[in-house]
Amino acid sequence: MKRCLIVDDSSVIRKVARRILEGFGFTVVEASDGRQALDLCLKEMPIAVLLDWNMPVMDGYEFLRALRALPGGDKPKVVFCTTENDLAHIARAMHAGADEYIMKPFDKEIVEAKLQEVGLL
Repeated sequence: MKRCLIVDDSSVIRKVARRILEGFGFTVVEASDGRQALDLCLKEMPIAVLLDWNMPVMDGYEFLRALRALPGGDKPKVVFCTTENDLAHIARAMHAGADEYIMKPFDKEIVEAKLQEVGLL
């Protein structure tokens, strides 16, 4: 089964993303910050991560760097999903190992296009 981890401190964003991803056949796991997400990855590595940038405890950038350092952490496709839209943030995310970048607000079509680009649909 395709397992996707949604990491966002907004329960509304997690709910919307869950609905979209489950519609594509993903099993969804949620985390409200990067530390919680990292703990979930240590238990079972997802094939995809939809990741917010600005969160308490551990932000998305710190989580991504920690994820990529884990054994098997190079495997999940990571899509940053954030309001940060300047080129420096996008470049920093891609350099840290993000596979794609989505701007909030997003919809089913945008998520579908990005998942197709990274080979998950």
